[in-house]
Amino acid sequence: MENDYKCPKCHGNIRIGESIILSAHHKKSQNGLVLLHPEPGNYDVITHPGFKYETGDIIDFYCPICHHNLDSDKHLNLAMIVMTDDKGQDFDIYFSKVAGEQSTLKMIGEHMEIYGDHSKGYLDFFNLSQNF
Repeated sequence: MENDYKCPKCHGNIRIGESIILSAHHKKSQNGLVLLHPEPGNYDVITHPGFKYETGDIIDFYCPICHHNLDSDKHLNLAMIVMTDDKGQDFDIYFSKVAGEQSTLKMIGEHMEIYGDHSKGYLDFFNLSQNF
């Protein structure tokens, strides 16, 4: 079984095939759909050509099912979804809303895996007893 991804509010499945599907909004663009690669640390993104943004812009993400805002409660530049692994274990997945920023944090309890060059800048916003 591959990792599955869900909305933290409605628990609807937001992964189809090789993409996590999210609704998105950018202040300079119309609303659009964003397809993210499901492997943590893989930053491939697919959008419609009309959904334009520049590196450093903030993209707001929403559940495509219930339209819940996926902003995290840890930092205003992070969004959060839930990943269920092949053993049925749920992890909180935090990822950057800043276009071009490579930051993904996979968390369960006080255990965290970090991916991406920019992730260490967010570690202080998590109450963890471990050092990274």
